[in-house]
Amino acid sequence: MPHFIVEYTDNIKDEAKLEKLFEEIHKVLIARDTVFPIGGLRSRAIELKDYRVADGAEDDAFVHAVLKIGAGRSEEIKKEVCEALFEVMKEHFSLIMAKRYLALSMELIEFSKAGTYKQNNIHARFKKK
Repeated sequence: MPHFIVEYTDNIKDEAKLEKLFEEIHKVLIARDTVFPIGGLRSRAIELKDYRVADGAEDDAFVHAVLKIGAGRSEEIKKEVCEALFEVMKEHFSLIMAKRYLALSMELIEFSKAGTYKQNNIHARFKKK
């Protein structure tokens, strides 16, 4: 962990440039490698084809992100990281928002220590020697 998951409406697919968003999100998280292990970092997107926004009268769009992390980080760290990530999202989607109706949101989900099962040999590549 962490995992960054984005749901987005298909009416912004061509403009969303999600690979660039993920690159910027990863920079924020990698800069905090003492808090979040680089080998556990994942980003992915889910394109939504079936949705309705507001009253359905416009071609509204939305992007909702979820940051999933394991337990154990302080409230201060979680707040700081979430604010930094949401700033990246706002900057990334600012051009789309300037041209059309767009709702951005993000939430944090923190798993309990007993609530996850994982195996990962990628971490070994990033161990400091």
